[in-house]
Amino acid sequence: MVSSPHEALHRIFRMDPGLFARLLPRAGIGFPEHTAIEPLDTDLTEIRPLERRVDSVFRVRVPGEESGFVLAVESQGKPDPDKHNSWTYYLAHMYAKYRLPPFLLVVCKDKATAAWASEPIRVGRAFHTSMVVFPLVLGPGILPVITEPDEAARDLGVAVFSALAYASDPGLTAILDALASGVVDDAGKSGDVDRVDWAEIVEIGLGEGPGRDYWRHLMATYTPNFPGSNSIVEESWLEGKAEGKAETVLRILEVRGVEIPDFVRERVTACADLDVLGTWIDRSLSVVRAEELFVEE
Repeated sequence: MVSSPHEALHRIFRMDPGLFARLLPRAGIGFPEHTAIEPLDTDLTEIRPLERRVDSVFRVRVPGEESGFVLAVESQGKPDPDKHNSWTYYLAHMYAKYRLPPFLLVVCKDKATAAWASEPIRVGRAFHTSMVVFPLVLGPGILPVITEPDEAARDLGVAVFSALAYASDPGLTAILDALASGVVDDAGKSGDVDRVDWAEIVEIGLGEGPGRDYWRHLMATYTPNFPGSNSIVEESWLEGKAEGKAETVLRILEVRGVEIPDFVRERVTACADLDVLGTWIDRSLSVVRAEELFVEE
């Protein structure tokens, strides 16, 4: 199951797409002038025995051009060599699908993962390299730490992402102290994102542990009536993920020409268990009748 901290690290860009243009330059990565940044469908699945779903995808429109480029965002919690295959696939698929230059941004929470993700991905053999992928990476050691309340208040989106990126840093309490004072200040809004939304995404992104406990303590201290639980936000995110997997199950069955009775469709769309839906996706590739999705192994 995809964890809430994993989701927070990339969904922050869906809340505030303009964050790309403000955040990447802080890591020494230039971002071009743009007229719009629009979320795109994250489903890159073809009808094969493997689900291909990138975390977030955006189309960036550039002034003076009709096209622009596509930016995929992946949240990565630890080094995983299998991801090199997925990331190469994502870029090739997006290039073929959108006919636009694709870029991959990997967001990480620890220095070791960020260093690993920064390494070029080379496809080929010793005698010839067919393809090289150069991921863009944001994470600890790449972004500056924000510990000044004034700086945090000037751009809550940047400050929130910095806090999530340094969630495992020993100095996290100082980062959260600075961020809390900005979040509780009504003047600290960033675009269309309310301070309550920023506070909730911090709580989700920190995950279980002392960091989240300290953040809840800060919120209770600064604003006694502030919500003490992120259950509503977290549930809505998980519901969205489940809905996407349910649609994948039904689409695979439809493409394969398998008839879908109403009770099967209703049970699939009502399921909120991501692990169960993952099993049904695997089964949808081979079942003869849709009811066979639910057969106990």
